[in-house]
Amino acid sequence: MNQTRTFLLLGLLLVVYLLWTGWEQQFNAPIAAPPPAASTSTLAPQASAAPALVSVVPSAPTTTAESAAPAAALLPGSGAAYGQRIAVHTDVLDVTLDTAGGALVQARLLKYAVAPEQAQRVSLLDDSTSHYLVAQSGLVSSIAGAAPAVDALFKSARTSYSMASGQKQLNVDLTWSDPAQGIAVTKRYTFTRGSYVVQVQERVRNLGKTPWTGNAWTQLVRTAPPEPPSHLFFLHDPSEYYSFTGGSWYSPQDKFSKLAFDEFAKHPLARSVQDGWIAFVQRYFVAAWIPARGSSAQFSSATFDVAGEPHYLLRSIGPAFSVAPGASAMQNMSLFVGPKLERALNAAAPGLELSVDYGIFTVISQPLHWVLVQLHRITHNWGLAIILLVLLIKAAFYWLSDKQYRSFAKMRKLTPRIKALQARYADDKTKMQQAMMELYQKEKANPVAGCLPMLVQIPVFFALYPVLIESVELRQAPFALWIHNLSAPDPYYVLPVLYAAVMLAQQMLTPAVGMDPTQAKIMKAMPILMAFFFAQFPAGLVLYYITNSVLGLLQQWYVTRQVMRADAAKTT
Repeated sequence: MNQTRTFLLLGLLLVVYLLWTGWEQQFNAPIAAPPPAASTSTLAPQASAAPALVSVVPSAPTTTAESAAPAAALLPGSGAAYGQRIAVHTDVLDVTLDTAGGALVQARLLKYAVAPEQAQRVSLLDDSTSHYLVAQSGLVSSIAGAAPAVDALFKSARTSYSMASGQKQLNVDLTWSDPAQGIAVTKRYTFTRGSYVVQVQERVRNLGKTPWTGNAWTQLVRTAPPEPPSHLFFLHDPSEYYSFTGGSWYSPQDKFSKLAFDEFAKHPLARSVQDGWIAFVQRYFVAAWIPARGSSAQFSSATFDVAGEPHYLLRSIGPAFSVAPGASAMQNMSLFVGPKLERALNAAAPGLELSVDYGIFTVISQPLHWVLVQLHRITHNWGLAIILLVLLIKAAFYWLSDKQYRSFAKMRKLTPRIKALQARYADDKTKMQQAMMELYQKEKANPVAGCLPMLVQIPVFFALYPVLIESVELRQAPFALWIHNLSAPDPYYVLPVLYAAVMLAQQMLTPAVGMDPTQAKIMKAMPILMAFFFAQFPAGLVLYYITNSVLGLLQQWYVTRQVMRADAAKTT
């Protein structure tokens, strides 16, 4: 086995992996599942409320409000009235609250543009587009009317709030009351400067004469993203197919778990969790409800139709609590709505950093990401950080690569003799193999030795791929010259062409032992084929491959010259 074949193997493995991922996305797209038996399959535009879902609270006394779980969602076309919109502006977020239910229905990330050099910001939460995603919270009680409904109208003192210069926190209060029940609720949103965590506090005041008992709940509701293009996926950025978009949840026992849209109906979530969270994740960004630290919650999922469009719901219901007459009680939770920055995720909740999904290579990918971030702190350029990371990886594997290239050099020296044996025993494969084995034993050459070092490096090769794909830090990050966005393909295809040129140079240095004419033609076509695929890869990923290949080429050239000089010295 030679290096060219190894690169072919790696390339084919990568292509097969991307083809499989693309096939899963394209032909296993989410299918609208039938709604729960307790709900109507499709809400007519004049329906009076969103469908009620089967209770997710386990068997318990009626004081747990198990029979009064909140309505599914406040959704377009459900017939529920929309309230007044409250605008909230901070240094990192532009948020819109709806007084109908006090829901957070829009959140724009002010530091993240939709496209480079454009004014439009990323809308992670939005109830007005096809990428519907809203965050709701509230209270539920076993006593009818004793808690605000999902679309109950709250009141706000103002319609606009803005964080002033130097202000560290901004509070927005929404109030609701029912004089007949003697219950008053204040929902407070607290925004902190520089933070993507929104603190939410539900304060219940019991003005009646009997105890009040209920639960606090939170939920996220969204629609599925548009289906992938129907034509061949490899004509597009493969990272679009690699990145997971869907539901997720975390518990200390089960760790990070994903729930694809087509799994909502097949394997609905129903779990009692402590110190966990629920979220909808997508490439670069995440929206997550996080119960108060140390509290338990019932996590559940559901899917239902609104005007024929499937909607997906993740819900958390906290434990029951009571409020005595004349007393008050508070329930706390938080909402993370922002980019997948590891430091911010770690600070928000345990395990939330796992929403940066590196897959099975997480144990290797996380350290690589940490090193990449440290290198960026030195260089202040993500492209240079990638190059330095490759240098460190090559240095770590230098000894293995040296063994590999020395094996190649020895095989290169034996190539004329091997070809002569192949010509001599062209009609007798058994004798040809025996003669070649005798030659290898005599010259102490091992054709497989060049592959073993490469096999050790393969896990690092695949672990770095999701790091460069999933890291929000690389999103729209410039490098140099014509590369203004490392997360997008090279606009002029210079990097893919350079990579093809490096592959050609590697083929010239690598012995083509045991290849028939058909294999030789395939190998000659490989640089063109890989350039075609790499033309759709993010520039940062191609930059890594080029740097790695150039360093490998230089090391192989150096080792080959050393071996040739050593052989020449022996003959003189």
